[in-house]
Amino acid sequence: MNALVINCSPVRNGATAEIVNIVSDQLKGKYTVKTSCIDDYSFSFCTGCRSCHTTAKCVLHDDVDLIMDEMERADVIVSVAPSYWADIPGQFKAFIDRCTPWCNTHEPHAALRKGKKGYTIALRTGPSMRECDKVIGSIEHFYGHLEIECCNHLGLCSVENKEAIAPRRKEIIDFCRSV
Repeated sequence: MNALVINCSPVRNGATAEIVNIVSDQLKGKYTVKTSCIDDYSFSFCTGCRSCHTTAKCVLHDDVDLIMDEMERADVIVSVAPSYWADIPGQFKAFIDRCTPWCNTHEPHAALRKGKKGYTIALRTGPSMRECDKVIGSIEHFYGHLEIECCNHLGLCSVENKEAIAPRRKEIIDFCRSV
């Protein structure tokens, strides 16, 4: 079985990346693990042309196709996202917008293989869980339209930097047991 762990932040070596590393290490005994960072890809914004609503294909061809191929190969997808002004980072939002051809909001639509399971980890610098809940909600909404089963999520508050992950390591490892 294959797991895809996505760093939804454009920062390749920050707190989000540190969580991705912990999750990946924990899952390696159970899955073949692929990690990716949204910033490793180059893609354009959705133009809103709605062509995909009648063709089930995007008129743009770029790295979104590569990410979707990775998602297709995965049985389990873990999205790890920081809060950027109370929601997912813009780069990840732009990717989600481009996934409209695969979303069940219109017919015809492309589709990922059935049976995928999705997990979400959200982190933020402040102490309130409200922003983590918003990030989790955005990702789970995305999973729902791709017909990926939402299985579990974790919110981590007061994560100011990469060094703030070490005291949360056990919490992250415990979460990984559900994956």
